[in-house]
Amino acid sequence: MVKTFKYIILGGGVAAGYAAREFAKQGLKPGELAIISKEAVAPYERTVLSKSYLHPEFPCRLPTFYVYAGPRREILFPEWYSEKGIELILSTEIVKADLAAKSLTSAGGETFSYQILLIATGSTVIRLSNLGVQGADAKNIFYFREIDDADKLYEAIKAKKNGKAVVVGGEHIGMELSAMLRCNNLDVTMVYPEPWCMSRLFTSDIAAFNEGYYAKKGVNIMKRTVVVGFTANSDGEVKEVKLKDGRVLEADIVVVGDGIRPQTALFKGQVEEEKGGIKTDGFFKTSVPNVYAVGDVATFPVKLYNELRRVEYAEHACQSARKAVEAIKAAEEGKTVEKYDYLPVLYSHQFGQQAWEFYGDNVGDTVLFGDSSPESSIPKFGSYWIKDGKVVGAFLQGRIEEERDAMAYVARVRPSVQNVDELAREGFSFARKIENFGLE
Repeated sequence: MVKTFKYIILGGGVAAGYAAREFAKQGLKPGELAIISKEAVAPYERTVLSKSYLHPEFPCRLPTFYVYAGPRREILFPEWYSEKGIELILSTEIVKADLAAKSLTSAGGETFSYQILLIATGSTVIRLSNLGVQGADAKNIFYFREIDDADKLYEAIKAKKNGKAVVVGGEHIGMELSAMLRCNNLDVTMVYPEPWCMSRLFTSDIAAFNEGYYAKKGVNIMKRTVVVGFTANSDGEVKEVKLKDGRVLEADIVVVGDGIRPQTALFKGQVEEEKGGIKTDGFFKTSVPNVYAVGDVATFPVKLYNELRRVEYAEHACQSARKAVEAIKAAEEGKTVEKYDYLPVLYSHQFGQQAWEFYGDNVGDTVLFGDSSPESSIPKFGSYWIKDGKVVGAFLQGRIEEERDAMAYVARVRPSVQNVDELAREGFSFARKIENFGLE
């Protein structure tokens, strides 16, 4: 039997929840929309998993972090979808997509047809076993992407109380998970090949603060080396981590945060791709009529920088989903909408204390300002990125709530800079001045 819907959202991450909320807002008849997800739960805020799901004293649990959307941050509980006439098709993996026939086939043999498809399949983790790393199939080697992954890691943390954990990777997820593991009183070592943490975003100065802060919290950091293998005990559980430089680390738990890749395999050869994702326009329309792509899988034109990019930020997943649905409904009604105008935003919280946010583009020269000493009792600092005489990016760490609006404004309007030394002296006050006077 074929189940038919006017709209299908393929994927159950945060983008699916925001898209459903926008469909309901724009007007939706019962039975028109279905969300198909291989996960067993309704769409939720995935970023919570690495930030507070593993907290030893106050672990965040559903239903508190189902997607919260709209101006009042309404929580979209499973019953919300039922009330809106939206069908949640969960625990269902799609194994075949025929875009020409407008049909999807599940692993269980079910067929779903649609008029309009919104691809929100997100990303999947890169597994060390697929890279040929010896012993990578040992027990207690964890990957972290979905709520099931978080549950398994949480149970391992309890089982290996006060044990040793090795985190592979020094980017966003590796940093946040290292902090959470340390909060659980594990002996934590981070391993990454780059010269400093978060190297795709952080400058060496920003990284120096964060590495120093993590060291104060008891996290060991091993840079400029990679994992080449694992050994296991008689129960098949990981026992040691072998590094390329010859060192061997004891480990009761290993967490791999070594990157993700967009889930586009279902659509290979059927839709135009670019830069590792599905190419879209400023409304997230793909090269196939009535097929849209949002979030991690979309390579879209960033209006602010006049170039195509693929972005793996949660904020983009939410905003792109809303824009795609807005465009879908406008097209049906013969109306027009503005193209997507995105300002890149990335943020993190560590140890329940330190927080940072970044806005804009991290290209060009940098200017560091403020108190960036890891020894400071109340550190607060920032950085501007300057290209062609204009501020194009802004970073802040510490008491971010005091400055976030001004820093975001500066990154969007890209004001000119006459004197770099003066900019360093002004620091946050430069952003406040630009915002207060509406300068560009």
